Amino acid sequence: MKNYYILILFALSLASCISVRKHNEQTTSLISPEKLKDDVDFAHSKLKELHPQLYWYISKKDLDYKFDSLKQTIDQPLTPIQFYFKLQPVIAQVREGHLSLRIPRRKFTKKEIKVLETKKPMFSRFEYYVKGEHLYIIKNKDSVENIKPGTEIVAINTIPVADFMKKYNSLISSDGFNTTFQPYFLKDVFFNFYTAENGFEDKATIQTLYKGEKKTYTLTRELKSKTDLAKDKEQEKRTQEKKVNDYVAFDNSYNRNFKFLDKDSSIAYIKVKSFSREYSDKFYKNSFENIKKSDAKYLIIDVRNNYGGSLEEINNLYSYLAPEPYVLIKPSQVTSKITPLKTNYFRKSKPFQYALKSIFYPSFFFSQAFSTYKKDGKVYYKMKADKSTKPNKNAFNGKVFVLINGGSFSASSIITSKLKNDKRIFLVGEETGGANDGTVAGFYSYQKLPNSKIDLPIGLLLVQPNIEFTHTKKGVTPDITVTETMEDIIEKKDPQLEWVKKEIAKENTVK
Repeated sequence: MKNYYILILFALSLASCISVRKHNEQTTSLISPEKLKDDVDFAHSKLKELHPQLYWYISKKDLDYKFDSLKQTIDQPLTPIQFYFKLQPVIAQVREGHLSLRIPRRKFTKKEIKVLETKKPMFSRFEYYVKGEHLYIIKNKDSVENIKPGTEIVAINTIPVADFMKKYNSLISSDGFNTTFQPYFLKDVFFNFYTAENGFEDKATIQTLYKGEKKTYTLTRELKSKTDLAKDKEQEKRTQEKKVNDYVAFDNSYNRNFKFLDKDSSIAYIKVKSFSREYSDKFYKNSFENIKKSDAKYLIIDVRNNYGGSLEEINNLYSYLAPEPYVLIKPSQVTSKITPLKTNYFRKSKPFQYALKSIFYPSFFFSQAFSTYKKDGKVYYKMKADKSTKPNKNAFNGKVFVLINGGSFSASSIITSKLKNDKRIFLVGEETGGANDGTVAGFYSYQKLPNSKIDLPIGLLLVQPNIEFTHTKKGVTPDITVTETMEDIIEKKDPQLEWVKKEIAKENTVK
């Protein structure tokens, strides 16, 4: 019996290695122009079939023209990654921030992953700031080469960063005609694009500029020390505190934080980096119980750089801010009654997972099949968030400030738009990266382009806050605009939070 299990494990390991090898061979193979054009048509047709608001920000005529024009430019064989850099800019013209091709990249075997885990990363040892076509280092986590925060990277392997910026900016779109989202998102994904295009390197040369002085550095993937490896293991441990605050091992931080900003506990502060849903119920329960006990008069909610997440979590959070029953979102539209069945139920399932999912597939099928309803000629998906919700018993009744910026996207924009419409909050910061009037997301149908094998996830739900629409085709605008500079970040200053503190102090002085 023991030998039998060893054989099964060996067979699965061998199958995995073969799968990785085939995938990597496919990502580097050239595809004929005719097949690439077929992929363009396939992507276009699937968008028309599944996307519930395809022409929100671009007319059908203009989008058709862009797809047709793209095909005219494909006159030679391309690899999947080369094709990605041609097709994604057209997809981005739909101006839906959730809509994007998945970058075709090489996969690693388990053995290769184990080796990589013993090495330090190369580019992610820094934190970045993007302004226009400029890329700056604002944090040097390991003091690599003593590179100072504020240093501009002007070239990578002799290629000007401005060239990369022009190329990569065309791959990103926010919702609608917002312009604040791109720099926030690009600083996080710049090197995802770079490594996809240039390969997974063990060494890179960067040319920098700091206070007028030019320098050249060589970055490498150094081996981790025993201390580093021990720290990695420690960070992976999930204590109760880590669970409730949703610990993120990658950057040794918490997704959620709660604290009081003053000695008498009159100003409560909640920071949410992502609406991940995990343990969020307990976090908000504990936080608002503490706020109620303290009799705090002010609450600051910080959703800056929060790319969104769970509708359930923001609906729950809203219940702690609402003075009366409310409905968070309007009914969510889909293209047809069978759309919910196109969510790739078995996607990425390993043999055992596939077998297990098969058992529950009938339940999934019937729940999805009866999850829609038709009204006024349109089809809608049943959602808990579009039903009336009662305020929580510990709902906060004081004054609420919410901090936003261009990195506030998706669910962050949904909840801030609703709160602003209901005149429940005072918004401070800059226009959100997500649209004021909603977005297309919810759940996805993952379409694989037949020849290049690139994934195209298409959002299936039109999710809109239950508000009076502004029709600006832009983000949620703050009540007071306060911007943050690169120097503020480096010097650990927070002008947006400081503005709120001063405003609170002013109000209390007047009283």
